Formats: sequence, structure tokens, C-alpha cells
Amino acid sequence: MKYIPITFAISVLALFLRASVTASDHHTAQAIEHAAMAKAHGEDGHAKVLLKHAEESLKHAQASEKQHAEQHAHMTESVKHLKKAIEHAKAGHADVATKHVEEALIHIRQSTTE
Repeated sequence: MKYIPITFAISVLALFLRASVTASDHHTAQAIEHAAMAKAHGEDGHAKVLLKHAEESLKHAQASEKQHAEQHAHMTESVKHLKKAIEHAKAGHADVATKHVEEALIHIRQSTTE
């Protein structure tokens, strides 16, 4: 019976992670698509159309880069809090450990919404 809440929490987290991957993959896919179009038009000698697609590709690449950096920062912060939670739990400080786990959860969730 103890494992049911944990299993539920992990399942919910997996759903949030899947949604986040889809959102950040959108920018990556758009960056690739526009870069490929820019390349094709460049090979045909169409500099103006190449420019449009290259600029659009850059916008999406930068958005994807920003999302991944913010996600990484939140996960790094969650790891710090989880390590502190483990440290305090080993010392028998359940209340302090719980607060660190709560902070870790906040950062994990934020890493999936950026």
C-alpha cells in the first residue's frame, strides 16, 4: 500500500516530462526544418529566401537553447535539494528533509514547464 502514492507520483511526473519534451522538441524541429529550407534555397541561389529561413531557424534554435538551459538549471537545483534531503533523513531530521524534498519537487516541476 505504501507504493501506490509513489507509483502515482512517478506516473504524473512522467506525463509532465513527456509534455515538456514535446514543447522543446517543437522548437528544435522548427529550427531543423527552416535550416533545411535555407540550405535548399541557398543551393538554388535564392539569397533572400535563404535569409528568411535562416532567421526563422535562428529564432527557434535560440528558443530551444533557452528552454534546455532553464530546464537544466532547475534540475540542478532539485538535485541539490534531494542530496540535502537524504543527508537530513540519514540524521533523522524528517521535517528538514521533507522541506528539501518539497523544494526539489518545485524545481523538478519547473524544469518540465520551461
